[in-house]
Amino acid sequence: MTLDQLLVFLPAALLLGASPGANNLLAFISATRAGWRKTAKGILGRLAAWAVLVVLVSLGLDALLRTSEIAFVALKWVGVAYLAYLAWQFWGADVTAEVDPPEVSTLMRREFLTLLGNPKAYLLLTAFLPQFVTGDTALFQQLFALGTLYLLVEGMAALLWVTAGTLVGAHALTPLRRRLINRAAAGLMGTAALLLARTERSP
Repeated sequence: MTLDQLLVFLPAALLLGASPGANNLLAFISATRAGWRKTAKGILGRLAAWAVLVVLVSLGLDALLRTSEIAFVALKWVGVAYLAYLAWQFWGADVTAEVDPPEVSTLMRREFLTLLGNPKAYLLLTAFLPQFVTGDTALFQQLFALGTLYLLVEGMAALLWVTAGTLVGAHALTPLRRRLINRAAAGLMGTAALLLARTERSP
């Protein structure tokens, strides 16, 4: 990658990484309950999922998703089911009693599964990264390097959402405020599930 390409790649990757989405929303809501430190550690689950995707895409997973309707549909509905499950959990969460903050392992698992079950993440990597590949040589190495760089940018962008959630959670959250946050999260997760259900495989 040339310097000019890098100067385009970094801000574009930051915008993509910081854009509202299921994982960033999850990080925001988690931070209101678990605080900055625990939620920041939970982001490692998302980064682990991104690392898996980078390797799989570098090995040609994008070709499978483009050519296999069955693989794409199966992955899509797994993602829809998990987002719907999270929406149901947020909607029915008890707000009348103090609830222990989720453990780091729980936060990591949620982040990992939310990203890994989202075909849009695969499509982002397969549509975005190849634009910065130069020539046809060392394709795997180039995609892997670009994916690793994006991984770092994604991590920094996620911490912005964690910080925002921590600031909201720093104020005393009454049961009403907790219910409003949970219902908003449930609505947005449900919307994300519906949008994902409508996602079509690229021709």
